[in-house]
Amino acid sequence: MSFNNNLDTLYRQVIMDHYKNPRNRGSLDDGSVTIDLNNPTCGDRIRLQMKVEDNIVVEAKFQGEGCSISMSSASMMTQAIKGKKLEEALKLSDIFSNMMQGKEYDDSIDLGDIEALQGVAKFPARIKCATLAWKAMEKGINE
Repeated sequence: MSFNNNLDTLYRQVIMDHYKNPRNRGSLDDGSVTIDLNNPTCGDRIRLQMKVEDNIVVEAKFQGEGCSISMSSASMMTQAIKGKKLEEALKLSDIFSNMMQGKEYDDSIDLGDIEALQGVAKFPARIKCATLAWKAMEKGINE
């Protein structure tokens, strides 16, 4: 078995782990930013809630339903932005967007589990699934 096959298997396991055991699933009820987005192409829906204090994402939760890619991406994204300044969260989103489009991206930042989604770039129809939560986060920060 080649290295790439092992890596693909590992990445699939990471994605399925976030799908079956989502991090930060739930809701916030204390004056947090709430964004609802959906992807009509495949029926993914997400409600992202973020609590921001002093320009820092102190808490992020999501609810929704959809494919394993959209839900695991939401889980990974909420983990990645917690404790980050808003600019850092937006930079991560930019890096993720470039990764999804198969463009060069700043790999000096440790993406952790998010890297497991890089294979999605090979499936253009699934890119919207992977980026849904990220678009919700950008919208929440920019509003």
